[in-house]
Amino acid sequence: MESKRQQKMASLLQQELAQVLQRDLPHLFSGGLVPSISTVKVTPDLGVARVYLSLLLGTDAPERLAAIKEHTKEIRHALGKRIRNQARVVPELVFFHDDSAAYAAHMDTVLSKLDIPAPPPEDAEGDDTAGETPRPRLFK
Repeated sequence: MESKRQQKMASLLQQELAQVLQRDLPHLFSGGLVPSISTVKVTPDLGVARVYLSLLLGTDAPERLAAIKEHTKEIRHALGKRIRNQARVVPELVFFHDDSAAYAAHMDTVLSKLDIPAPPPEDAEGDDTAGETPRPRLFK
């Protein structure tokens, strides 16, 4: 369970990293789409931040992640400029590919291909209460 301090730091890092990647360092992606940050998890000592990137469009996700990992030092430096007044130490950044959206899309296609038969219609003949008078309703 994350502490409030970890949650605040993770939220700050997520917002500021998004700004860094979109505004300060868009040249790192050479005209490609800037990845979105899906989650940031911070260790209890606030020394390491695990950043999960959503690299949806395109099949070159491993290459894009490798390019981001190459520029980790530059990204951390730009992040440090932005959060220098809010954080004492800029955490080490470790980037991971978040494929939960692709997994959800895959599960959606699998579930849509299932052939589930309709339930059988209910018979009035097999019902024992067919000849009885209906009970009055107490609640509507």
